[in-house]
Amino acid sequence: MGIVAIAVAIVASFAAIAGAFGVAIVVKSTLQGITRQPEIRGPLQTIMFIGVPLVEALPIFAIVIAFLLLGNI
Repeated sequence: MGIVAIAVAIVASFAAIAGAFGVAIVVKSTLQGITRQPEIRGPLQTIMFIGVPLVEALPIFAIVIAFLLLGNI
């Protein structure tokens, strides 16, 4: 059980790091778009507000699957 718990912890930590990088890339791209074309700031922010939760959902799924595997092993 100990090695499985360590594996689940590693998977959860990598999922959290990947989520953070994903959100950073989405926000960075939105800010670059706003600085290039300030007149389309509203639509870019809307797309960012939709994209950030989608990117954040993937690490949550990974963590849930990791905990499910921990419970079944």
